[in-house]
Parts: sequence; C-alpha cells; structure tokens
Amino acid sequence: MNAQVDLVTSAVEPLVESPFERNLAVEEARAAILGFVRPIGGFERVSLRQALGRVLAEDVIAPIDVPAYENSAVDGFALSSEGLRDGVGMLRVIGTSLAGHPWALSVPRDGCVRVMTGAAIPRDCDVVVALEACRIEGHQVFIDAVCARSSDNVRRRGEDLSTGQAALRAGKVLRPADLGLIGSLGQADVAVRPRLRVAFLSTGDELRSIGDTPDEACIFDSNRHSLWSMLERLGCEGRDLGLVRDDPLALEAALTSACNCADVVITTGGVGGGAADHLRDTLARLGKVTFGRIAMRPGRPMAFGHLHGKFSDSIPVFGLPGNPVAAMVAFYMIIRDALLRMMGAHARPVPLMRVKALEPLAKRPGRTEFQRAVLESLQGGELGVRVTGRQGSGILRSMTEADGLIVLEAERGRVEAGELVGFLAFEGLV
Repeated sequence: MNAQVDLVTSAVEPLVESPFERNLAVEEARAAILGFVRPIGGFERVSLRQALGRVLAEDVIAPIDVPAYENSAVDGFALSSEGLRDGVGMLRVIGTSLAGHPWALSVPRDGCVRVMTGAAIPRDCDVVVALEACRIEGHQVFIDAVCARSSDNVRRRGEDLSTGQAALRAGKVLRPADLGLIGSLGQADVAVRPRLRVAFLSTGDELRSIGDTPDEACIFDSNRHSLWSMLERLGCEGRDLGLVRDDPLALEAALTSACNCADVVITTGGVGGGAADHLRDTLARLGKVTFGRIAMRPGRPMAFGHLHGKFSDSIPVFGLPGNPVAAMVAFYMIIRDALLRMMGAHARPVPLMRVKALEPLAKRPGRTEFQRAVLESLQGGELGVRVTGRQGSGILRSMTEADGLIVLEAERGRVEAGELVGFLAFEGLV
C-alpha cells in the first residue's frame, strides 16, 4: 500500500468506530473517498461518433505524420529563398498548386508557383510569401526579399504529430478536438473505458414521481432528475431505481438490488439523524460506514461507505442529503472526482477563480460554505459576485439562476463587501 493510501487510512480509522459523531472536513472526506475508490476494469472499442465524453482506455499512437507533407499556411507564392537577390525580386509564375492537386514539376530559381492554403509546397521551394506581400503584373510577381526571408507560412511535415508519437494518453476524457485529432490519423474507432454504472434512488414517504397524484403534504421528487442529468453530463450510465419508502426493510432491499446492478450507488434523503432516517444504520448493518457528516453547508448530513455487490466486494455507497441544493452541491464537491477516478479519468481540477464580493456574506468559522451566486463585470476587467438571494438548501431555483458557487473556507468568518472570495463556475464543472 502506498504512503498516500496509508495516510488516508490512518486518518479514517478513528472515524470507523464512531462514524456519525464527528463533522469531517471537506478535504478529509474527499481524501477518504479518493483513497478508497479504484478504476473499474475493461475496455471497449467504439466509433469516433460514439466516443465523445468517454474515457480513453489506451494511448493513441500516430501511425502517420500529420501533416503528411509540407503545405502552405496562406494563399501566396512558393519559391526558393536562394532565387531572390537583395531587395526586390522579380520571379516568373510558372504554375499553380491547389489543395489536393500539387505542382509536380521542377521550379527554377527565377520562378515561383502560386499556392493556395493547404496546398503542397513544390519540392524545390522552401518559402511561401503571402499574397498581400506581392505585386503581380501579368505572369510576373515582384516580391520583397525581406518578406520572403521572414516568411513563416510553411506547415512542416509532422509538425502536429510525427509517426510513433503519442497523440493522446490513456485516461483523457475525449473532447471534440480529441476526436478530430484521432480522425486526422485515419482511425475510425478508439478504445474507451466502460461507462460507469451508477444506481441511484430517492428515499422519503413524502415523495411522489412525475405522473403521480400528490397527496396532502407530499412533493414531487426532483433529486432523481438532477442526479440523472449530472451523471449523464459526467459520462456515467445512470440507473434510476425510483422511490423507496422510509422503511428499513424496503431500503435494505433497494440497496441490495442496487449493488447487484451497478458499480456505485447514490441515494438521496434519509441520511440525517431523524426517526425516519434509516440510510446510515442500514448501510452500517449491511456493510461498512466510513463517515456520516461533513463540515460543509449545504450538505452536512452525508454518508459514505461500501457494500458487497455482484460486480465487486466493495461497492461505494454515497448517501446524499434530501434537500435538492444540498444534494447537488455534495455531488459536485465530494462525489464528482471519485466517479471520474472510477471511470479511469485523469481529471484536472476545476479552477477556482478569485473575485470580489459585491455585498457582505454571512459566514461562521468551522465549516466550508458554498453559496450560489452570479458573476458581474466591473470596470477595469475585474469580476464581482453576488448571491442569488435566499440560500436555503431546498431552494432549487437558486441553482438555476447561479453562474456558480462562492467557496468560503472553513476557517473564514463573515465576508465584507470588496473582499476577494473563491468562485467555482458551473461551466466546466457541469
């Protein structure tokens, strides 16, 4: 076991004896989870049009040079730099090289070939002078030698990729440019990791699904729709197991079913300490609980543990809060990177911007807070940020109106207007 995992394990072991008693710091919770989860195995080959957002399973090695030949970066004239005298040179235009239709004949020192962008450079030429730097008179062209010597208009063979070079490394989440790069190598398919199977469910007697008739004191469930969307954007295969009653036996059956059809299980609701909250006790009875609370707002009641399942002896189980904002924030701040690791992805951290608070922000030390907010452009190119209004963890509208989350460190207290704060933009995160 490596030193990093030893450190994480030693930090978590005292919590196992009493996982519900301590509010774990956000950084500790993330370290404990990332020290536990491992990438799932296997791979499959898919066509390029099916590979967007998938995780590359093996390095892509260039079988050819890209570009495969020297070509022009501009419309202009190709010539030999030795054919120019000092000052202005007069050259004969002997032909034209078009993209896909190269000039195959020799080019004398006093001649040049008109080339179009992307066209092959004739073999006797080493310079392309842009059209706007030339003066054309009939079949002759006048070229400033200084322009020719400083020309940077030739795309060299293999300057993008050379044969045998690693074009992309395993673990990369494939984006549009990556698929274009693979296509430039003439490859029709690519090896990717299997999609991570994530089973999710909502608990609560008060919840109803779309299409149901809500009784008095009941609400429509939003968490499963948010979860499915977040998992889909991340590249996971979400498996919706529906609603589960506030009943220990029903929850036990649902968790067992989830562990037999997925690599990861995510629940919402029933994770607090109330009389009808059964997730933590059920998880502890069936498997193991690592922690049950995090010092963050929103998202304090959150459980993490593992159960035995069909595909693994240790299926990670994440118990999210039932309030919709808390569930989404906990997913992004705690779970997202763990799922990416299980997908085999080498995920880059989402950058934390430093922006100016445009209003005072209430905050007490001792917990990390994430406040929904919108960005505003200020004079001088600065960015400011203000909250979207009431920050209750059940006000889902505040997430739809926000550009991202203000991140206030655990040790920080009240923030005054004008102070700098961290800001995590949803773009890139979602």
